[in-house]
Amino acid sequence: MENTSEEFPLVAKKAAPVPPPLRCPPTTSYHQKGLLINASTLRGYSCVRTATRDLWDQLFEEGYRADVKISTDNGGSIYAHASVLGMASQVMKGMLKQAKGRGRHRSISIHGVPHDAVRVFIRLLYSSCCEKEEMEDYVLHLLVLSHVFVVPSLKQICIQQLENGFLTSENVVDIFQLALLCDAPRLSHICHRMILKNFQEISITEGWKVMKKCHPALEKALLESLADEENMQRERLRRSNERKIYFQLYEAMEALVHICRDGCQTIGPHDKDFQDNQAPCNYSACKGLEMIVRHFAGCKLRVPGGCIHCKRMWQLLELHSRLCVDSEACRVPLCRNFKERTKKQSKKDEIRWRILVKNILKTKSIGGSPFFSSAFCASP
Repeated sequence: MENTSEEFPLVAKKAAPVPPPLRCPPTTSYHQKGLLINASTLRGYSCVRTATRDLWDQLFEEGYRADVKISTDNGGSIYAHASVLGMASQVMKGMLKQAKGRGRHRSISIHGVPHDAVRVFIRLLYSSCCEKEEMEDYVLHLLVLSHVFVVPSLKQICIQQLENGFLTSENVVDIFQLALLCDAPRLSHICHRMILKNFQEISITEGWKVMKKCHPALEKALLESLADEENMQRERLRRSNERKIYFQLYEAMEALVHICRDGCQTIGPHDKDFQDNQAPCNYSACKGLEMIVRHFAGCKLRVPGGCIHCKRMWQLLELHSRLCVDSEACRVPLCRNFKERTKKQSKKDEIRWRILVKNILKTKSIGGSPFFSSAFCASP
């Protein structure tokens, strides 16, 4: 066979040529997923050239072929382009349709906020960019302007700026009122929680005094919500204390079965042999319960009502009988007797005991433990 490399010399392997370098690097902002623009995460990628944003800024700064004059406080003027303002804000589009002008300029007015704040706002409509210092200085004014002229993206940026470390005891009342006026429910909720949490400090600020004078209804609503919050805190504390008591009673029931069935350290059933090298007890309630059992065994006034310690022991025995599922096999004293006694109790007492048992089991189940300990229902 003839040599194909000689017959077809162009088939020979050659290295790929190196591409020539670019004359100037592209000014492209190219980032992967997670890019933040206007404080919101974009899907995919962004290939917006920084030169494009600079061009929009330059268009605003130079006012090239501007056809709108915006009048601000103290006789200030800002020149802009109707097409840009109308596309950025439907409210401004409506204002421009009704605006009157001389020659090629139409005039609109934005009063009630500083001139520099209006300038930053208009610039944001062009390039969605502003300096960090400008945002910090005029964030409250920008929030109002973004709400009035319906610019949701800017409004969201302002809300996030206010939420992230801008709130203080001195300005929270003012920002709370502003959030209510500008329909910012999340911000108003954060302010509301801050006011309730630091009420003593905030109630003596100048902002609170002004609100009390100008908006007494709002002050009344805040005071009512403060009272509701205090009531809820007291209720939560009461329920927490109840759960602790129910949990302690459940542990006492387990310890009682443990003592009567297996024995603990030096106390237990008569047929239990104790050794000196016994392992430590795992039931935290055993120590206190052991003292009550010893007292109950030797007390001369064991009848219910005769001794407060014995009365507590009678109550523990009755509670155990209502939790125990097998009185025939149970080794706790008087368990079966109390089971029979419950049939003769009044309806009122029966309901009271049922509620107690239900709360004890419910509290224990919340902690992840079973409704009934296996110690209740069987003997070794």
